[in-house]
Amino acid sequence: MRTTAVRRTVLTASAAALALVVTACGGSDRDGGDTKAKDGGSGKPAAKALTAGELEKLVLTAADLEDHEVRKPGKDDVFAPGSVSAEQAECEPVARVLSAQPAGEPAASAQRLVTQESAAAGKGLPSVEELAEMTEEEAEEAALASLDITKTMTSLWSYDADGAQRTLDTLREAGEKCAGGFAMTADGEKQQITKVTEEKLAAGEDAVAWTVGTELDGTPAETKVVVFRQGTTLAGFSSFNIAAVGRGEAFGQPTAVIEAQEAKLG
Repeated sequence: MRTTAVRRTVLTASAAALALVVTACGGSDRDGGDTKAKDGGSGKPAAKALTAGELEKLVLTAADLEDHEVRKPGKDDVFAPGSVSAEQAECEPVARVLSAQPAGEPAASAQRLVTQESAAAGKGLPSVEELAEMTEEEAEEAALASLDITKTMTSLWSYDADGAQRTLDTLREAGEKCAGGFAMTADGEKQQITKVTEEKLAAGEDAVAWTVGTELDGTPAETKVVVFRQGTTLAGFSSFNIAAVGRGEAFGQPTAVIEAQEAKLG
């Protein structure tokens, strides 16, 4: 899955994973039925947007999640403002949240990069001596296992009046219109979105969730994208598993991250 929304760190990690192999984001109601909120998203949210300071108190910290690293993203972890675009204007909302950029025009925002690694990844790549004793297939799997790391860019965006719900409705519509894929550019690098597949997810007062298929330099990949609303705030998640690219496997939504953020927003 090389999502168009994937940050530069993810691009670098994906390339590293693939090199080793070569060498050795639908919402649903609480009953999980429909993709829209039970009231069709017509519930009236609070009118006042949260401030940046208030969002900083609500965004995830390491204390909120076991076995996860949580930190503020660095300059190389995010795309520069205005650097993400889609050839089809109606698909740009998908491209933006895929790339962990704000949907619409929020009044304030906060972000954290959440990383979870498997036990194998925690041990790191086997030594040269250990690799030498393995078959080519075993060495390839060991290399991939050492890269079994899921990175989730977690964002909070607050809006005035009903801006959060209107933005979420726009995202849902964009996902439906662009389900067959589209071309996008991130930091000057062109990527192809091959499909936007809706998933069922109950979170917040309303939510959208997708698996976004991408292709970069001929390599297919997938990114999990989720955006849910709680009052005047949207919580966005763009999640990517490095080893899944090399294995060509699917991976699940970052459920623990989503649930922890939902609980913190109340």
